[in-house]
Amino acid sequence: MNIARVRPFRTSVGRYAAGPRLRLPAHRASSAVLAGAYPFLATSPCDTGVPVGVDAFTGGLFCFDPWALYAAGDLTNPNVLLAGVIGQGKSALAKSLALRAIAAGRTVYVPGDPKGEWTPVARAVGGTVVRLGPGIATRLNPLDVMPGADASASRGRLLAAIAALTLHRGISAAEHGALDAALAGAERRGTTPTIGHVVAALGAPDRAAARADGVRVEDRLLDGRDVAHGLRRLVRGDLAGLFDGPSTHTLDPGAPMVVLDLSALGSGEDALALAMTCSSAWLEGALAASSAKRWVIYDEAWRLLRQVALVRRMQAQWKLSRAHGIANLMVLHRLSDLDAIGRQGSEARALAEGLLADCSTRVIYRQEADQLAGTTTALGLTQAERDLLPLLPRGTGVWKMPRRTHVVHHVLHPAELDFIDTDAAMRDDNHGGGRDAA
Repeated sequence: MNIARVRPFRTSVGRYAAGPRLRLPAHRASSAVLAGAYPFLATSPCDTGVPVGVDAFTGGLFCFDPWALYAAGDLTNPNVLLAGVIGQGKSALAKSLALRAIAAGRTVYVPGDPKGEWTPVARAVGGTVVRLGPGIATRLNPLDVMPGADASASRGRLLAAIAALTLHRGISAAEHGALDAALAGAERRGTTPTIGHVVAALGAPDRAAARADGVRVEDRLLDGRDVAHGLRRLVRGDLAGLFDGPSTHTLDPGAPMVVLDLSALGSGEDALALAMTCSSAWLEGALAASSAKRWVIYDEAWRLLRQVALVRRMQAQWKLSRAHGIANLMVLHRLSDLDAIGRQGSEARALAEGLLADCSTRVIYRQEADQLAGTTTALGLTQAERDLLPLLPRGTGVWKMPRRTHVVHHVLHPAELDFIDTDAAMRDDNHGGGRDAA
């Protein structure tokens, strides 16, 4: 060690001597080792909640629980966005989070499973699977809501959303009036109304009610004509037999997981959006009595975001997530999916971007190079976070949270592989131990 000459320096309070200069060679070490001496180089560990995997930078365990982190002030809301190209492990992560949350006392419901991939997961935990589709005897009445002062208002909002979906446009004030009057007439029957009852009331308006509203019955019939045609699709159209009668299922609010399997509906976007709207409303009514903390998982969300009425309804639910103890998880492939929703500045695009903004946790798996600019802008990524995205290996994601970012390697437990690993059919290996997420 070479000690340099002491060079004095002066301060306002006197004369001091500088310490010796140390001539030491440079030292190189991993960030995990250096973090012991320089803790400011490493992000504080996220060890609250259920285990997810390993922090790629520190080698420590990474855990996550949106409710506990929100209570601690680490999150501004409990909602989560999960995005990444196909085959990088998004579905495995979503299913693993659901399973481990159930083990920790949370509940999960999936208001629409277009591929039927969540059925094995629900059955593994003793959950409930409700299958909907042509030729299946299951019927769900979306107008089943918990009794209360806002029952009519909830039904009215749902019917307006369904009508907007079937008509591919918003409904006018006059159409709203006709729909509200028809719903009131259906509710006066004394039993829980069905969509069929509302369609019948639209076709035969109550004269006394129209007179009380200052509307001729002929005008009310004309005002409700297009809405009646739209709703009739659920009574005598391609969705007949699914939502047009009393519910055939009564859910146990304490069920650990509830999945609505819509795989029998095929790939029709309109049918899926209508089924999602109706089924989610039914689930809301069936589970409203439960005070459990719940994950609500929207898989294949890119298919849902194309419908303005459905996105508007989802946004209303997300705004109330904290009040109801709900954490929403939205799964997308890539952020350029927003381009298929609507042009920049359109209502559809603004609503979809509002959902992203209401996710204080963003989990981003590998993105292709041509997706980096859009992803960075949409999610507010730093340059360092952006540069990581095309380099991430399979099963590894950037977890961007307020005031902290982690790179996490998701690790699956062997017991999860049989009903989580969607690539099992493409491989010729065995499940002889724990492996990284697929």
